[in-house]
Amino acid sequence: MTATLTAQDLADTFDAFNRHDVDSVMKCFADDCVFYTVGGPEVFGAKIEGSDAIAQAFSAVWAAMKDAHWDHHSHFVHEDRAVSEWTFSGTDENGMRVEAQGADLFTLRDGKIIVKQALRKARPAFKT
Repeated sequence: MTATLTAQDLADTFDAFNRHDVDSVMKCFADDCVFYTVGGPEVFGAKIEGSDAIAQAFSAVWAAMKDAHWDHHSHFVHEDRAVSEWTFSGTDENGMRVEAQGADLFTLRDGKIIVKQALRKARPAFKT
C-alpha cells in the first residue's frame, strides 16, 4: 500500500472482510485507529480504540454471523477522507438475518485509516 490510501485499497479491504481475513483487513488501519460501531449505548454507537481491539471486534462479528458479507461495495477517496457504501447481510446463530444498506466514513492519515465511522439502516432482523 502507498502513503495514500486508494479506492482500490478499500475494495481490497472489503474483499478481505468478505473472506473474514482479519490480518488483511487490518493492513489499512493505523495502530491508533478508532472505530465507531453501527450500534451501541452512545449517540455515536460504541467506540472501539486501537487496532488490536478493532481486530477483535471484527472477528467477533464473523464468529457471531458465519455468513457476514458486505456486497455491492463502492469506494471514494479524497485527500484525508474516504467513503465506502455497501449492503451488509448476515445470519446469527438463532437464524435471525440482517440485510441493510450502510456506509463507512473514514478519516485517513499517511495511507491508513485512523477513524472508521460505520452507519447502517435501522432495518429489523428477520427469521430465515
